Amino acid sequence: MLYSSKQKIEKSYDVIVIGAGLAGMTLANKMARDGRSVLLLESHNKLGGFATWFKRKDGEHIFDVSLHGFPAGMIKTCRKYWNKEIADKIHQLKSVRYINPQFQVETDFTKEHFIKVLNQNFGVSLEVVEAFFSELANMNFYDNSQINNGELFEKYFPGRNDITRFLLEPIVYANGSNLEDPAISYGIVFSNFMSKGVYIFQGGTDQMISLMKDELLKNGVDIQLQAKVEKILIENKCTAGVVVKGYQIHCRSVVSNSNLKTTIHKMVGDHHFSSEFLDKAKKVRLNTSSCQVYMGIKKGETIPFVGDLVFTSDDIAFSTDLILSPKIGSQTFSIYYPDTRPHLEPKFAIVSSSNARYEDWKNLTAQEYEARKAFLIERSLSGIEKIIPGVRSKIDFVDAATPLTVERYTLHEQGASFGTKFEGLEVSMSMHKEINGLFHAGSVGIIMSGWLGAANYGVIQAHEVDNYLSRLDKAIR
Repeated sequence: MLYSSKQKIEKSYDVIVIGAGLAGMTLANKMARDGRSVLLLESHNKLGGFATWFKRKDGEHIFDVSLHGFPAGMIKTCRKYWNKEIADKIHQLKSVRYINPQFQVETDFTKEHFIKVLNQNFGVSLEVVEAFFSELANMNFYDNSQINNGELFEKYFPGRNDITRFLLEPIVYANGSNLEDPAISYGIVFSNFMSKGVYIFQGGTDQMISLMKDELLKNGVDIQLQAKVEKILIENKCTAGVVVKGYQIHCRSVVSNSNLKTTIHKMVGDHHFSSEFLDKAKKVRLNTSSCQVYMGIKKGETIPFVGDLVFTSDDIAFSTDLILSPKIGSQTFSIYYPDTRPHLEPKFAIVSSSNARYEDWKNLTAQEYEARKAFLIERSLSGIEKIIPGVRSKIDFVDAATPLTVERYTLHEQGASFGTKFEGLEVSMSMHKEINGLFHAGSVGIIMSGWLGAANYGVIQAHEVDNYLSRLDKAIR
């Protein structure tokens, strides 16, 4: 049932899910299929979380915020935990390009082609390349290795900043990884991405979320939008429900798809957790944020095919500081051709993405903020003009999102586009050990961010919640 935002929910549930990102939605759908009563609460006016879209100029332009791109594994996950119709609309991108002062490469983003490029373009022996990919393939969550990404690349490709850029730059945009993060945060994600290329949902994010919403309702999930949870109720170290708009909704378990720190410190409260857990939670670092520039092409205008994803940079070398700099030396262009939404009138759109630090935007005056936003837009327009000469004259709408925009619409602390750093994963997965019936499925640990990571984390936590409820059922009997 879809509740209106003004309705007071009187029922109680097996599980209440706070936040309708892909992890929360996938968890809710799986648990409802398994026969559990589920309520999904979302503070925004639509489902999807960061997997979202918006329209401008009376619907003339539709922009996807984070659609490009995800691994082939998303097909299997959607087929198993959603439905065949959704899975069948996931298609592979044709071309991913790199344009920077160190090299220019076009790839289909498969492991086979990366091996070829590293060998033929960068001159690395096949023996070294195979050893590198073998180490990536053998990485797992339980590795105790303290090696970071920078050390991993130096181990196999010493002194080759160009290869570091080739391998790491796409993952920086996918999940916020940088040279200083644990190598596992790169290895697991990139191994998955490179297996069979990069994919997109044909039909656009709006159609995908619409199909997911239909599936949720069909399976009996109750949904309420514009329902911001103020508090998670704890009684005798057990979850008892949530508070929404001043009233209580009762349940046997709660799953937060919200930011990890928000869940612990604001929704629950520190006094409910052990000092040891809080010490770990306070050490969890938030990941970086991002900026986007949305460019709409005039009705009737066309642009040539120049690739689906284009990683561009004016920076001479790759570094964490440069890629996060407000000078915006690096940008990724996601180019949406008419076949992205074949069911609509042919239209083109371009979205530029750049990684950013929240603190570089937070304390600006209103005038400084608008000036920096204008600079961001101009960097994107001049950047895409280099790839598609003359395209600026074909653009009739442009706007930008900053870390403050991310914070406003997603409620992520500090506009953290990619959740937390790696240490957040242990805290997230152990929350139910502190409070019975309290679980977390937000974006944590870098490897659990991105579309596939989020959906799969929802599945992992759904199993944990179901095991907990089963134990309660046995105790009652």
